[in-house]
Amino acid sequence: MCWRDSAAAVHWNIQPFIGGRYRASSSEELHQTLNPADETLLSRFSIGDAQDVDAAVRVARSRFDEGCWSEFSAQRRAVTLMKLSDLIVRHKAEIALLDTLEMGKPISASLYDVESSAPAMLRACAGLADKLFGEVAPLSCGTLSFNTYEPRGVIGAIVPWNFPVVNAVIKLGPALAAGNAVVLKPSELSPSSALKLAELALEAGVPEGVFNVVPGLGATVGAALASHRDVDLLSFTGSTVTGRKLLELSGRSNGKPLLLECGGKSPQLVFEDVSDLDAVAEATVQSLLWNQGQVCIAHTRLIVHEAIADRLLEKVVERARRYRPGDPLEESTTLGPLASPAQRDRVRTYVEAGLKSGARAVLQGAIQDTGGCYVSPTVFDRVDNRSSIVRDEIFGPILCTQRFNTESEAIALANGTDYGLAATVWTRDMARGRRLAHAIRAGGITIRTSGHEAPGADMLLSQEPQKASGFGAELGLKGLQAYSTLKSITFTGE
Repeated sequence: MCWRDSAAAVHWNIQPFIGGRYRASSSEELHQTLNPADETLLSRFSIGDAQDVDAAVRVARSRFDEGCWSEFSAQRRAVTLMKLSDLIVRHKAEIALLDTLEMGKPISASLYDVESSAPAMLRACAGLADKLFGEVAPLSCGTLSFNTYEPRGVIGAIVPWNFPVVNAVIKLGPALAAGNAVVLKPSELSPSSALKLAELALEAGVPEGVFNVVPGLGATVGAALASHRDVDLLSFTGSTVTGRKLLELSGRSNGKPLLLECGGKSPQLVFEDVSDLDAVAEATVQSLLWNQGQVCIAHTRLIVHEAIADRLLEKVVERARRYRPGDPLEESTTLGPLASPAQRDRVRTYVEAGLKSGARAVLQGAIQDTGGCYVSPTVFDRVDNRSSIVRDEIFGPILCTQRFNTESEAIALANGTDYGLAATVWTRDMARGRRLAHAIRAGGITIRTSGHEAPGADMLLSQEPQKASGFGAELGLKGLQAYSTLKSITFTGE
């Protein structure tokens, strides 16, 4: 397939999708998207406003109250979500191309997201739709008291640009499976695949107005969603700074609850008893360069025992040096550009800050100035724990290496940032693994003894971020419960 020919034929239609159809935005001010591969113009569309959001919320509320989706049986909702997952796969080329053009993801990676990750998450949610069981209290024979889960109502969802269609599904899947109506704001950098998803949801059998998409800026559409008094829950994935602003706006409106998955600065701890350093090095580089480092759970802090640090770092640098960013429309490309000129400049600022802080750049990757947002990997060694490069979420291919001699030092380094999203520990000592699994403050901990890893559990198990990484569970059964409200009902009498 010639992706370049397909790209030239793309018709950009970025408007609010409300009540089952596209509508013109109330705002006349425009935002433009650029292709990060060459910094050429892709599209211009409205920045959106509170009127767009209000129109979407009103439609969503009306459809929810009508019960056209919320009163469907769980099995019927599950069947519809399964149809949607099949339609996503059927339209994989179109959706993958949109994500690649808008945020620079290599087309092979975009295809994986559309063929595997997004439909698998929807199927998992479909399978859990009828598993929202309540509890019954053992009381007297004249009284029956029990819990039941009910949909919350109208869900506001705000998603980032790094995995456009997957992030949309992570919000949409459990929210719809639980019976809610949804108003989703995609990132202004990558709105198109979410709009296509809304079209496909309609085709799958989701009633008009149950899933609405309002593109625009965070300062306009995102703020309006957080401030809207008829939104029953707001689910957000993005930066910690933005998450805290949304908390304020929600608190000032109707006090709606929030699900927040915010920033991360995940550590990878490597102990001296690990025998296969090649496997560790390969896993380290793959995590660092996955999605060009633009992943909230990217393990960008390598915390390694002093006895093996030099040998492991040599292997990491050897592998990272092989990667050169390339054209994301070539199926052989594994490392594309960063998502925007602003993101490229942000990474450049952190590389400069790391050098000024005294960290040693054992590999300093090139950063392209114009004509594409290309950034090669940089690896720092002996990074001070006070440095911004080891404390801040950078969202780029920058690895910070720190060294330890004792287990307590390793734990202190791992917990030495404001974030608590994920962590990996490499050790063959299972007693140590159990200790660190509890000592490290993160929502998801992986203990690895070798290079082999079984994928898939992350779609079945729920987890909750810690510290500045947010709160509230998503995915798994707890994820569906989070999009539901728990009610107690009591029958009494003879």
